[in-house]
Amino acid sequence: MEIVLVLILFFALVAAFYLRRTGRAVKARAGLPIAARVVYSDTGAWQRVEKPLFSRKYRLTGKPDYIVRDESGALIPIEVKPTRTASEPRASDTMQLMAYGVLVEQEFGARPTYGLLKYRDHVFQIDFTDDLRAEFFETLQDMRAYRRAANVPRSHDDPARCRHCGYREECSERLI
Repeated sequence: MEIVLVLILFFALVAAFYLRRTGRAVKARAGLPIAARVVYSDTGAWQRVEKPLFSRKYRLTGKPDYIVRDESGALIPIEVKPTRTASEPRASDTMQLMAYGVLVEQEFGARPTYGLLKYRDHVFQIDFTDDLRAEFFETLQDMRAYRRAANVPRSHDDPARCRHCGYREECSERLI
C-alpha cells in the first residue's frame, strides 16, 4: 500500500512539474512575463474570455490580449501581433497599446507605467510617458474629428495598406 502511495505522489509531482513547465512555455510564446499572473485575457488561451474594458470618461472601449499583474502588483497591458515582424513597433500599435493603458487605469484605478507589444520575433516595452499619453489623446481627438469630416486625407505611404483597404476603389489618393 505504501508503494502505491509513493508512486501516486511521484506521478503527481511529475505531472505538476510538467504542467508548470508547459505553462511557462505558453507564457513565453505569448510574450507574457514568466513571473506575472494573467488577470485578463481576450485570447481564450487562459481561463475565460473577458468583456471589453470601457471608459465612459474617454468614450473608449477595447480588449487587450492580456493584462498581467507582475510581482510588484503593477498591471501590464499586453497586445500580441503574432504575424507582424519589425525592428521597431508601429505607431498605430503603440497608440493601441496606450489606449489599453488608459482603459486599465479607468477599470482598475491604477495607471500602468508600461505595456508590452509582442510581434512574432520581438517583444517591445512601451513606456507610458506623459508625452505618449498626450499624443494618444491628440490622436483620439483627431480620429473623432475625422469621423465627422466629409473627406479624410490618406494617412500613409504604404501600398500594402492600400491593397487591403475596403475603400480602395473609391479613394482618389490610393497608391495602387
